[in-house]
Amino acid sequence: MLSPTTLQLVQSLIGMNTVSQNSNLELIHFVRDELAHLGVKSRLSYNADKTKANLFATLGEGRPAGIILSGHTDTVPWDGQEWSTPPLSAQLRDGPEPRLYGRGSADMKGFIGVALAQARAFLESPAPHAVHLALSYDEEVGCFGVRELIADMRDAGIKPLACIIGEPTGMVPAIAHKGVYRYRCCVRGKEAHSSLTPSSVNAIEMAARLIGKVRDMAEGFERNEPRYAGFDVPFSTASVGQFQGGIADNVVPRDAWFHYEFRDLPTADAKRMQQEVLAHARALEPGMQAIAPEAGFRFETICEIPSFLGSADDAVTRLAQRLSGQNRTTEVAFGTEAGIFKQSGIPTVVCGPGHIAQAHQPDEFVSLDQLAQCELFMHRLATTPAPEL
Repeated sequence: MLSPTTLQLVQSLIGMNTVSQNSNLELIHFVRDELAHLGVKSRLSYNADKTKANLFATLGEGRPAGIILSGHTDTVPWDGQEWSTPPLSAQLRDGPEPRLYGRGSADMKGFIGVALAQARAFLESPAPHAVHLALSYDEEVGCFGVRELIADMRDAGIKPLACIIGEPTGMVPAIAHKGVYRYRCCVRGKEAHSSLTPSSVNAIEMAARLIGKVRDMAEGFERNEPRYAGFDVPFSTASVGQFQGGIADNVVPRDAWFHYEFRDLPTADAKRMQQEVLAHARALEPGMQAIAPEAGFRFETICEIPSFLGSADDAVTRLAQRLSGQNRTTEVAFGTEAGIFKQSGIPTVVCGPGHIAQAHQPDEFVSLDQLAQCELFMHRLATTPAPEL
């Protein structure tokens, strides 16, 4: 059964508007102050304009390097969604399965609130290792904050043993997810009256040729790529998400742009995928520049979130299984910060309350049973010695 203190903390966090386009400092300062009441100092690392911050705090200063409990503080927006309850109300509804509703309840303020509620228990823990609380900004728009958090942690000489990321997995440890590599392609052509097309370079048509390449690649992945059992879609994917171009029907468009992404299996190479798109663009440019030397393609990176591949045999996975009472593992379709932590040399697993099917949706919720399971997970972490990591 979930404790009232934990429930209140989770509700307080949900009530804070930390949509990625906003500042997260209200939440960060709230957590900092809660920890300060316990005598715990927090390290804050900021974005360039200091409107957002990461928080890193050690519960059990002086003990050997510990285990990170990691969560992102930002949420996706709810614009245009039809909610039956205000998204920041943190409304509790009774029923056969009592649920807590609100943006971020599942993704992932439930986990953060449960971890914060156990701060005193971690401080008083007989376990030999410390627990680190790591909260990041801008995960939802590209996992930008966590890179600053890890750099700051390294600069401080902190070398954690392992990391548990509390994304919603139904409290089943997840050992793999795909990467997310997203790009913007800007196409410059040459405008002309639509009756004089031979003297123009149609930016939309050239963009369409490159979009066709992305689609051909997607079909190739589906047709030829070795399957990775456990994922809903067991092969890499590619897709175009946004497109814009042109100003009038009788003007050959000079400019167009589109966004596209790759979601690569942990066994695939997303960098090679992008190089294939670039090579196709470069092959198209000579014909464009024969008419207009300034014509061509320009690419911008929106985000590059690496895939994650752990193992059921990893010590941190076995620890998460023991703490959650699960004897199985899973793979998840969504991206997380796990690949970034692992690339920095920190063994990592993903395990948290709630389900991704409820995240980013109208009436997002997490069940109190899931939060209670997470609370038990934290209690076990605080009261039982961790295995060698």
